[in-house]
Parts: sequence; structure tokens; C-alpha cells
Amino acid sequence: MKMVIDEIRKTTRRRVLIAAAVAAVMALPGATLFAGNAAEAADSAVIGYSGPLSGGAALYGRNALRGLEMAADDVNAAGGMDIGGQKVKLEIQSLDDRYLPNETAVNAQRLVYQNGARIVFIPHSGGILAAQGFNTKGPQKFIIGAYTSEPAILKQGNPLQMMIPPRYNALFKPYAEAAMSRFGKRLGMIPGTHAYAKEWTKGFSATWKEMGGEVLTDNAVDYRTTTDFSGAVAKALSEKPDVLFIGGPSQPTALIVQAAREQGFKGGFVIMDQAKPEEMDNIVPIEMMNGLVGNLPLEYYPSKNAPAFIKKYQEKYGANEEAVAEIGLNYTALMVFVRAMELAGTTEDPEKIMGALAEASKTLPADRNPYELTGVDAENNMASAFQMTVVENGKYVPLPFK
Repeated sequence: MKMVIDEIRKTTRRRVLIAAAVAAVMALPGATLFAGNAAEAADSAVIGYSGPLSGGAALYGRNALRGLEMAADDVNAAGGMDIGGQKVKLEIQSLDDRYLPNETAVNAQRLVYQNGARIVFIPHSGGILAAQGFNTKGPQKFIIGAYTSEPAILKQGNPLQMMIPPRYNALFKPYAEAAMSRFGKRLGMIPGTHAYAKEWTKGFSATWKEMGGEVLTDNAVDYRTTTDFSGAVAKALSEKPDVLFIGGPSQPTALIVQAAREQGFKGGFVIMDQAKPEEMDNIVPIEMMNGLVGNLPLEYYPSKNAPAFIKKYQEKYGANEEAVAEIGLNYTALMVFVRAMELAGTTEDPEKIMGALAEASKTLPADRNPYELTGVDAENNMASAFQMTVVENGKYVPLPFK
């Protein structure tokens, strides 16, 4: 993991320095005065977003942004936020960073100094690590809405950050227990080759071994460029695994499931959280996914708040659109910040907003809380009634997350 983080930091350092220079220019008296007066005079608060809106990760980035836009629309339709007796509406400003951390750094500075954002959502760990280099420094601090399950973003102890999804290393043991108890201890490996997949593979393999399991040969493939997975699947199945560990984007992950079943595999699957079961079952019959362990789709959550949220989302974006985790969790996260700004009585002071976060996360109205958020932990990671699933007889069976 350290090598991955170091690599990200090296590739972003030059552009971060450029971004810092932008901050220095904006720190001049005239620039600071202009930005401050604009924010104080406005009856709206800008929420920034820097994420992939083009290229191979565009769907992922679009879904994260949709969650924020939907939350802003709901807040504005209700008259806006109540900030010290004044109604303030939300404005979402988004920039495409093409999943490149160096572009995230520049985008974040632009959103803060040109657009007046005091909260910037970033849906990838590389961009978050880049923004951590300056969000607590300079003339204008800002909060990072961190949408990633990468636990490395917590290592810096950044006080102006909220991590939104559960960290992925918390999934290893419950996923392994669910798969091992149902199918056996031999784990076949067909993970992706991208950095995120490598870290997941390293951590999950270690947990599997610690629990008495056997990890077989690593048959990693590039999920972004490979179209025929039959060769990698055949190699993995030749070792007679009980469970296959797979995962990357949803479409290629589903194609690996299909190839494994077509080659006679009867065992289970553990998928990384990057793959979404509800997207996979649009690509292959859900019966092929029997024995799959992964994150429970929001549609099947035992939550009284989820059905209304999904209905509202599909009315807005289309009946065939899936309300995946990126949408629901980013929606919830922005609602937490809205409540925190109301409690703090400010849209401008990041420290005061963060200081109200714990109370805000515990007092979120039900219609703004599809995942039934229960608070934030000591590291400002959102804590919800998170559910995992195992697919049995063509149905998603919820499993409480411990």
C-alpha cells in the first residue's frame, strides 16, 4: 500500500505545487476580499465536485455527481438550508478530472478560490490524497467529501475530511466468513491489475490465509482492456477452487462470472466493492451469480427509507436506472453536511461545520437518510446500517455487517 500511495504523491506533487501557487495568488488582499464578499453576499452555498466525467470511469463519476445533485435539488425544493434564520440554497459546481489526481488538485483549488466552495467532493483515493496536501492550509481551508473505501486516506488524520463509504479492509473478514462457510477454503484468484485491485487482493488474501484458507495462483488480468476472460478463468479453475476472488468494474466482473459458469464452476464468488451486483445482474442472469458475496444493493436493504429514495431517483432519471451506492451514499453525505451547516450556523467556516458533524449525522431526517446513517466514527467515517449480501437461489439475501 505504501508504494501505491508514494507513487500517487510523486505524480501529483508538481501539479499540487502549481495549485499552491494559485492559492498564493488568491491570498492577495484584493483576491481574498473579492472571494469573501461574494460568499457573504450570496444566498447560495457552492458545493464542489471533482471526479471522472469522461473516459472509462465516467459512469462512476456521473453516479457520484447525481447523488449530490439530487440532494441539492431536494434541499432547494424545500426552501433551502436554514443558516441563522436565513434561507440559503445549494449550488453544485462540477469539474472533470478524468480520474487523474494532478487534475483533481487543480480543480479543487479552482472550486474553492474561483467558485467559493467550502466543501469539495472527490470520488477517488488518488485525488483525495492530492487534495489532502493543501485543504487544511493556505488562505482558505476546505472540507473534503471523500468517496472512497481506501483506508489509506485516513492515515494522515486530516481534520477537514469525511470518509463516506465503509473502508474496504473492514469487509475482508465478513466476506471471507460468508464464502468459506458455504463453499470451502480453496480460493482461486482472478483480480484486476489496477492499483485499487492490487491492494484489495493483498489484504483479502492475507485475511483468507489467517482464517485457515488456502490462496491459489494469482491469475490477475486487466479488467479495463480484456474482453475475453476464458483463458484466465480456465487457469484458475484448473486448481479446483471452492471460491473465486474477482472484481473490478461491474461489466467485466459479470463476464468472468459467466465464463466460470460456462466452464462448469459450481462454487462461490467474492467480489470487490468496486463491482455492483445490481449492475452485474443486468449483464448475466442472476442465477449465474448464486453464491456471490458482495455489497447488498440498496433496493434490498431492510430500510424503511430506501424504497422512497429509489422511487424518487427513478422518477427523476428513468425507471431502468439503478440507484447504486455512489448515488445513495453521496446523497446522504451531502445531507449530513447540510444538517451540519445548519447546526453550526455557517456555510463558510470548515472547522465549525466539522465540529457539528457528529450531531448532524445522528439527527438526519429519515427522508434524507436512505442508508440509515447512525453517526460518524472517531475518524469521521460515516457509520450506517451497512449490509452485505450472498446470492442464493437467484435472490439477494441480506447479511448484517459486523
